[in-house]
Amino acid sequence: MIEVRELVKRHGAVEILRGISLSVAKGEVAVIIGPSGGGKSTFLRCLNGLEQFHGGSILVCDATLTAELEPQRRAQTLSRIRSHVGMVFQQFHLFPHMSVIANVTEAPTRVLGLSADEARVRAEKLLDRVGLASKAERAPASLSGGEQQRVAIARALAMSPDVMLFDEPTSSLDPRMTREVLAVVSDLARDGLTMIVVTHAMEFARRAAHSVHVFHAGRVLESGPPAQIFDAPREQVTREFLELGA
Repeated sequence: MIEVRELVKRHGAVEILRGISLSVAKGEVAVIIGPSGGGKSTFLRCLNGLEQFHGGSILVCDATLTAELEPQRRAQTLSRIRSHVGMVFQQFHLFPHMSVIANVTEAPTRVLGLSADEARVRAEKLLDRVGLASKAERAPASLSGGEQQRVAIARALAMSPDVMLFDEPTSSLDPRMTREVLAVVSDLARDGLTMIVVTHAMEFARRAAHSVHVFHAGRVLESGPPAQIFDAPREQVTREFLELGA
């Protein structure tokens, strides 16, 4: 489903990603953890074209993006990749002047060409799935942070993505709201949706992930199933990071 090879990203003379290689199979939940500044969020942003990278390649479903593509080919390839990928950010980025349900129906009608009725039926099902059916007509500002993040998840799912990317979706939430959001993400994992999740929620990673990848200083320090990473990490940096998070 996703194949990243030797991905390099620079900011000026500084290498943020230093040859990242990572594969994610269909239906896999891949969790990325590691100390701050290791390149985790930058990696996700490269996957859907929000950041332009300088070396290596990214394959998502049937679309391959390389650093050398000329602008027109790059734009075409990014369009194909984005048709497969949904993303949920640390901040919710909801449209404040629209109701909850309008936030969820906007892209399916404008981008996918669904009728207003089709988009609303889809949105109502998704809002029910994330536990917010009763708040469809509310303004985003009237919701808690956890509720707004669940709306953001429903909005991303409304585009029927093959892959979901989560960039620390609970980083700005209190413990109760964190549990609410992670419950939704865990439910998606059980349904077999392919996901890459950057998180500091170690219990979620241990419980929901098929694979865990530890990023440090722009590299994948180690990868493995949750039991290996959490119970028998090979690298000192991983051990220290997990001890701090304990």
